[in-house]
Amino acid sequence: MRSRELDPSASPLDYYGYELRRAREAAGLTLAQLGSIVFCTGSLIGQIECAAKVPQREFSERVDAALGTDGLFSRLAGLVLRSQLPSWFQPYAEMEARAAYISSFQAQLVDGLLQTEAYARALLSTRDNGNVDGMVAARLERQRILDGEHPPVTWVVLSEATLYQEIGGREVMRAQLAHLLNLQKRTWLDIQVLPFSAGAHTGSMGTFYLLRFEKDPGIVYTEDFVQGHMTANPEALKEGSVRYDHLQAAAHSIDDSAALIARVMEERYGNDPGPDGQGVA
Repeated sequence: MRSRELDPSASPLDYYGYELRRAREAAGLTLAQLGSIVFCTGSLIGQIECAAKVPQREFSERVDAALGTDGLFSRLAGLVLRSQLPSWFQPYAEMEARAAYISSFQAQLVDGLLQTEAYARALLSTRDNGNVDGMVAARLERQRILDGEHPPVTWVVLSEATLYQEIGGREVMRAQLAHLLNLQKRTWLDIQVLPFSAGAHTGSMGTFYLLRFEKDPGIVYTEDFVQGHMTANPEALKEGSVRYDHLQAAAHSIDDSAALIARVMEERYGNDPGPDGQGVA
């Protein structure tokens, strides 16, 4: 890619590219030379330096090691990846990263914090705006809070429909459900499934999130296809909390939820599809 001058103040991505080019040139390395050190092509280095490609976190860590930049690019990676989220979603992502307790009800899709890369890619590819790679990387970056030194206590209630809504094909769904089962082993993360038999329920209006903090007021977050809606209104938080309590009460227990996830994984997405295309146990 033809070199161009970047305005480092234009965006986190431009700033990253500007600093990468500056550090590489200071080290006396060509694009190809740096690429060989960090196990990628010189072309990819050039695209990132021109802000045409979003750098992954692993790439940033290798660059820091290669150029001796003391974690600079690893730190910048978080800012860059968060900037790839829709602008209306970024305030929620910032609050999510600070939350001590996260509760979510998912009416149709697996919670973004629990999605595999393949599931996220299939989902985000339904509306290709030319930046699917960046959006997927940003979603996976959000999940880093679950692996931190002090992860939030996370509770997710999934509608049973999320297990049957086939995103990306049978293999992707099988891997996604297996991932949910693995996540269930974490100390601070629990998943319940709200069965179809629950009928009308307090989450019938759609997906919503509750975030609670150690010191600050909690918030309720909902969204439509245009924008997100976040409020710390005490009455809204009270209403959301009551609705969530009812959903938890109507859902399967944690153990029964795991059993249902495992059963759907084998019966619907098993390796041996039956004559109707469905998996068989």
